[in-house]
Amino acid sequence: MAAGGGMTQVQKRILLVALVPLFMSLLSVSIINVVLPAIERDLGASTSALQWVLTGYALSFGVVLVAAGRAGDVFGRAQLFIAGVSLFGISSLVSGLAPDPITLNIARVVMGLGSGLLNPQVVGLLQQYFEGPRRGRAFGLMGTIVGLSVAIGPVLGGVLIAIFGNAFGWRAAFLVNVPFAILAVIFAIVWLPKSAWGPAVDQTDPIDEAVPPAQRRHRHDLDPVGVILLGLGVLLVLLPFVESSVGWFVWFALPLGLVVIWAWTKWERRYESRGRTPMVELDLFAIKSFSNGSIIIALYFMGVTSVWVIVAMFMQQGLGHTALASGLIGLPAALLSALSADISGRYVFQAGRRLVVWGIVTCLFGLLSSVLVVALLAQGIGSEWWLLLTLSFVGIAQGMVISPNQTLTLNEVPLKYAGSAGGVLQTGQRIGTSMGLAILTAVAFAVVAVSDWDLGLIVAFLAIAVVVIIAGIVGIAEVRRTRRPQL
Repeated sequence: MAAGGGMTQVQKRILLVALVPLFMSLLSVSIINVVLPAIERDLGASTSALQWVLTGYALSFGVVLVAAGRAGDVFGRAQLFIAGVSLFGISSLVSGLAPDPITLNIARVVMGLGSGLLNPQVVGLLQQYFEGPRRGRAFGLMGTIVGLSVAIGPVLGGVLIAIFGNAFGWRAAFLVNVPFAILAVIFAIVWLPKSAWGPAVDQTDPIDEAVPPAQRRHRHDLDPVGVILLGLGVLLVLLPFVESSVGWFVWFALPLGLVVIWAWTKWERRYESRGRTPMVELDLFAIKSFSNGSIIIALYFMGVTSVWVIVAMFMQQGLGHTALASGLIGLPAALLSALSADISGRYVFQAGRRLVVWGIVTCLFGLLSSVLVVALLAQGIGSEWWLLLTLSFVGIAQGMVISPNQTLTLNEVPLKYAGSAGGVLQTGQRIGTSMGLAILTAVAFAVVAVSDWDLGLIVAFLAIAVVVIIAGIVGIAEVRRTRRPQL
């Protein structure tokens, strides 16, 4: 590592290789809502088929995250990264050329798998090749990429539809991924260090050298039973939240999924007691910074992800604006999120988890001031475009919370578990997002059914504020814990 605050040439190349495909995978999440109506008209897709364009990606993405992170730890992050990018690029091509809804939905599921493979490798690579302030800076840049993808996705989708029309505009939204995927694979092969092609070894852990070779081979397995149990458990937990329209019976999957996850924890303990390396080292959750940080971010995603969906519905269904206009209202927030993440990454280790707590306070201010704007609008005072300002505080908060929390949450995790720990962290985000979207949009629709979209947004935003406050309480507890002298 180079001295000082600057990054080495190798580190800069790793960032470029890792963050560009990450940007494209997240862009595919934010762009899809805008192009769904065009898909419906061009392919004659049913409502259920359109639902699967969204949920197929989300389910496959969430299910493979932890297994992919573990595989990267064991076999090498470069291989898994290239496999994920390749899968994402090929399925993007198939999606863009899809002749019917079935082909599109299958391709979207494969796209989700590709995203699920590559995302934990990005976290693992940043954890492996960056230390101290540079790690905070790297995760800050990752947060910048997340913010930009959120900002550009809806706007780009609207622009592509406007330029190419319904028939080709939605296809261009997928095809744009292909050249970036090809370049990412080429540069990954050329630029990723040799150490990224082999198992992650924690140089500070004497166990890696002390374990006899025969037992060390046992450490390099994928724990296939654990992979299946956790994947099935996460799938069952996610299913009712992303497929709630199927019927009331789908909710039986939730308790069944929790039972499967409980069985997975028992299996992991048993697997470890036999001298094998489990899929996830459950002792990770004994690391307070990891467990508390995981709770904070899961709760934060449960609340704040729904903000942009509810605002889009308020703008389009409540006020009759176009999809492009509804995308533009979140643009300043997303751009400020990117800037905030970059700045926060520079100071995360100086400020610690206090930075995250102040981000949560900033988010609450943005939510409550947005409620005030809509309440005034309902009385004929002001304009909905005042939300450009109030939602900007939510955007600033995103940059102060997400990347700094991720940096601090993973800071004490041993390197050899960085991929699986990142997978656990991102799985919590996916579950939180799915739960929040299902519950909080249902709250908004329930209020709209008996009132209007003004009250619907107000009640939904107040519910989001409650979830964010709970995340803040956990954050304050973590700040107080780190202030206590360690015995």
